[in-house]
Amino acid sequence: MTKRRVGATGRRGRRLVLVGVSAVVVIAGAMVAPQAFAGTAGSSAAASGNGSFLQRLRERFAQNGGQNGGQTGGQAGGGNAAGCSDVELVFARGTGEPQGLGIVGRPLAQALAAELPGRTVGSFAVVYAAASNQRSAGPGATNMTEHIEQVAQNCPETQFVIGGYSQGASVTDIAIGIRGAGTAGKAIPANLRGQVAAVVVYGNPLGLRRQTIAQAAPEFADRTVEFCNNGDPVCGGGNNFAAHLAYNRNGTVGRGAEFAAGRIGG
Repeated sequence: MTKRRVGATGRRGRRLVLVGVSAVVVIAGAMVAPQAFAGTAGSSAAASGNGSFLQRLRERFAQNGGQNGGQTGGQAGGGNAAGCSDVELVFARGTGEPQGLGIVGRPLAQALAAELPGRTVGSFAVVYAAASNQRSAGPGATNMTEHIEQVAQNCPETQFVIGGYSQGASVTDIAIGIRGAGTAGKAIPANLRGQVAAVVVYGNPLGLRRQTIAQAAPEFADRTVEFCNNGDPVCGGGNNFAAHLAYNRNGTVGRGAEFAAGRIGG
């Protein structure tokens, strides 16, 4: 595959070499024209081999076992009070992944810490079933919300970056007040929403309802970035299952971390 260099740099002047899978990106409520990102998910033909989509997901998760750990973070301790982090990533993994941050959340936590070298950055993996029937998104949203409530009570100056991948994006949708499809959960209360500095989601099933977070939850429009790879059947109605598995290696994790870091207050 031929690489092409795009004249865009990161916050620290990094030049990105972007190739392969194109994606629709919605940043702060505005849709950015499809563009290529580093890495590739492979072709639709390669993705349409034997076995179900869920089986292919499980195979990919098994290949990335070291990335499916539980709670992780940047520097320990410190923050705005004893035991508090300046920033905490609260992330929900995708369907079929074992408990932990998952194949997208773990590198996102690492990238976010790298973007904020002067801050303490922690992370929390939402505890929920991530079941194939998708109905676990509501209980996942409740766990996300109750964790934020607990941390905010003890650490009132901690800023949260919340998000999820695949069904984990649905968890995030419900937590910010978007009504779920066939499932319900607890939303973050109004008095704590100001502590949510950024929302970062990947492969959000909300796209199948022809909606974005900016449309369904305007309060969060200017602090949300959504990534949907072209051909992703979970968010875009395509038939390239490999596109749904490409977020952890196509450059969008770094872009999500950069966006979130830019929304962290001083």
